[in-house]
Amino acid sequence: MDVIALVGPSGTGKSHRALKVAQENKADAIIDDGILIKDGHIIAGESAKTEKSKIMAVRRAIFVLPGHAEAVREAIRKIQPHRILVIGTSENMVHKIAKTLKLPSIQLIIRIEDIASRAEIDLAQFHRLKEGKHIIPVPTIELKPHFSGYLIDPLQSLFKRSRVRRRKLGEKSIVRPVFSYYGKLIIDDRVIHAIVEKIVKAREFVKNVKKITVEHLFKGEEDRGLQITCEVILSYGNHIPTLVEQTQANIREAVEYTTGMIVHAININVKALYVDSQLLR
Repeated sequence: MDVIALVGPSGTGKSHRALKVAQENKADAIIDDGILIKDGHIIAGESAKTEKSKIMAVRRAIFVLPGHAEAVREAIRKIQPHRILVIGTSENMVHKIAKTLKLPSIQLIIRIEDIASRAEIDLAQFHRLKEGKHIIPVPTIELKPHFSGYLIDPLQSLFKRSRVRRRKLGEKSIVRPVFSYYGKLIIDDRVIHAIVEKIVKAREFVKNVKKITVEHLFKGEEDRGLQITCEVILSYGNHIPTLVEQTQANIREAVEYTTGMIVHAININVKALYVDSQLLR
């Protein structure tokens, strides 16, 4: 089984072009916003578009909600696709999805700016930002059992394409998720700081947290994820590499689950060891 990916910022028309990209690259399955699609049918998963908040939508899209990844992995095992197209907003995201679903390494990454003009991308972003419209690359009738949001049927209201072309590539649907009405969401770095501090201080072997730094990793204007660094003082008598590795995993899980952001790296600097006076007697 091969894996390829289509990446681009949110609202730039990736899902609209998913069927064409899949056809041109002989991908017989698509993973888009939390669902596994094959032959115009939702095979497994739940769409991020069904969530009532943007944070939950991101969690759904990267398969961190309980049971979600397991269900999709089992469906992939059953249908045995030849090639899967994974859609995401960044390289980090698609790599994370592939890892979570235990897929082979991504062999090819296609960027939206390489297959769509600036005018087409701007038009897609206009409809996303101004009207809250999202596309799912399956027929509307297929969405009805899965989607409780507001459906808008005629795709040609957004993109003009001939009837012959649409039949060849398959049908798509436009939806307006509930979270589209709530405006922009910004998570302050102090929120991430508080999450990290709570997780680290809860570890009984940590005597003190000295400093926490949150850094955003950018490629151009694209926020590709977070790098978190914290300095700690540990109690003497424990195996430091094991404890640090466990703490890194706990931090990553908590930050990604709570904020929907991707954690690229977690650096823990052990500044000192606390030795209990009773151990010296």
